[in-house]
Amino acid sequence: MELEHTIRKEIEKMEKVLKNVKIKNSVAMEVYNLALSYFTDSKHFFENGDLIRAFEAIIISWAYIDSCLHFDFIEIPEEFRNFFTT
Repeated sequence: MELEHTIRKEIEKMEKVLKNVKIKNSVAMEVYNLALSYFTDSKHFFENGDLIRAFEAIIISWAYIDSCLHFDFIEIPEEFRNFFTT
């Protein structure tokens, strides 16, 4: 199933990004934790076959990390920059 493949791929990419985030301050930590929560939710929904919620949650996780990059709250390795709008 195409959606299942897409979600799996996004979860795998986000897992790599989250392991390599450098958090700059306490506000960044709060937003990072929101991204992490949505990431965890996505994995849970995916494992339980709820593909729509899994997809929604992983996209929200990406949005939080992207926002952190825009506000310069976090740093990520250059190899992951092309995943984001910054």
